[in-house]
Amino acid sequence: MSSHFRPPNLAVTTIGLSLATFMQVLDTTIANVSLPTIAGNLGVSNDQSTWVITSFAVSMAISLPLTGFLTRRFGEVKLFVWCTLLFSFTSFMCGVSQSMGMLLLFRALQGAVAGPMYPITQSLLIGTYPNEKRGMALALLSMVTVVAPIAGPILGGWITDSYSWPWIFFINVPIGIFASVVVANQLRAKVEKLERPRIDYVGLVTLIIGVGALQVVLDKGNDEDWFNSQFIVITSVVSAIALAVFLIWELTDKDPIVDLKLFRHRNFSAGTLALVLAYAAFFSISLLVPLWLQQTLGYTSTWAGFATAPLGVIPVLLTFFVGKYATRMDLRLLAAASFVVMAGTCFMRADFYVQVDFYHVAMVQLWQGLGVALFFMPTLTILLSDLQTNEIAAGSGLATFLRTLGGSFAASITTLMWTRRAVTHHEQLTEHINPYNPTAQAALQQLSHGNPQRGAAALNGMITQQGFQMGFNEVLHALGWIFLSLIVVIWLARPPFTPKAGPAAGGGH
Repeated sequence: MSSHFRPPNLAVTTIGLSLATFMQVLDTTIANVSLPTIAGNLGVSNDQSTWVITSFAVSMAISLPLTGFLTRRFGEVKLFVWCTLLFSFTSFMCGVSQSMGMLLLFRALQGAVAGPMYPITQSLLIGTYPNEKRGMALALLSMVTVVAPIAGPILGGWITDSYSWPWIFFINVPIGIFASVVVANQLRAKVEKLERPRIDYVGLVTLIIGVGALQVVLDKGNDEDWFNSQFIVITSVVSAIALAVFLIWELTDKDPIVDLKLFRHRNFSAGTLALVLAYAAFFSISLLVPLWLQQTLGYTSTWAGFATAPLGVIPVLLTFFVGKYATRMDLRLLAAASFVVMAGTCFMRADFYVQVDFYHVAMVQLWQGLGVALFFMPTLTILLSDLQTNEIAAGSGLATFLRTLGGSFAASITTLMWTRRAVTHHEQLTEHINPYNPTAQAALQQLSHGNPQRGAAALNGMITQQGFQMGFNEVLHALGWIFLSLIVVIWLARPPFTPKAGPAAGGGH
């Protein structure tokens, strides 16, 4: 396997790879805003429509760790091109779906082919860029990872309002076809060493059952009231058993479908741990802030999108500088700086109150963008730094899979904590409202305008709002401390952090 392959046109190759990844990452969030419309058009309840998100997430979570196996079998270029073309096809089928069942089937298939796209893009960019420019390639990919989820809801809302929901899927078709043609053409001459690894069926089946069930539990837990629901209990038990078998089998099998031995690399372990935990905390903020803006402050989904969008500004502006100059300094310092900035923005939000204005919300998002700009590229470079060239696709797939799973865990835990804290605060605040409290009675009189029921309802509404606000502040305070604790994790990695050029550059353990 040649360590350095140069495509005829590096810029065009990069555009093709980035477009495909942008489209794939965009699709994880673009449908979120359109769910009520989709539910209405297909005649299902809002609860059922959330399976549009779940089915995609479950399939993607299952196919991500299989990236290493699939690249050995088919080669990176061929796998990327086919996944991108199939992504376009399944997107088209999602758009023409006439029933919820059909939409969910193609959404699941879309998730399955989407899984390997991001890790392979990472591996192909590292393989086609010279050593000194790899930081640039990773920084560019990081920018796509940050901007696409922000653009998703805004674009999704605009397309759904201006045209109709199927267009959120149709726009993928020309992009996907263009990206796959460009990449196939540019990387045609890339020589790849193919293997025919035997298929590890036990690993595959336990992975599908274990991860699939776990993802369903995480996505549906809050709606089903967690372990008070028989469905959640059974699914959790199935997941736990399947994952236990999977882990034991993969660690002892001589040709496992998911290579868990990658964790023998120190930087891969430390980098992946930092990536997963930081991404989980970052994902929690990205989920909570729009929810809080809509539920507690009464924003529309479009305005919530505008208030959170400044997050993408600094990463876009800094990509070039981070890519060009980051590798000249200790990447652990950059990652640590990113955690400090992220923690700072969490502590700022922990001081928010219900009258906070749009400007303050947007400015904190803008500052958080600085943390994001300094986070992805150093962390990715650290975790890939001690892998062999032939391990990069597998390592990237495994790290991305764990990152995605971390995000799902965080989404479930933070929304649960927020609601629980809000209920507790509501109870504590209402304790003081009784006939013997003159202040409470005066407030009720003021709000009721001669209608006691209306007064009580208004007061209850205010208390609920304050309860949710206090809960939000507490969760963000906790997330701030989580970011600060990650500084310790990233310092477990050891330099040098330059990715290896080829099989010749072995050793280093």
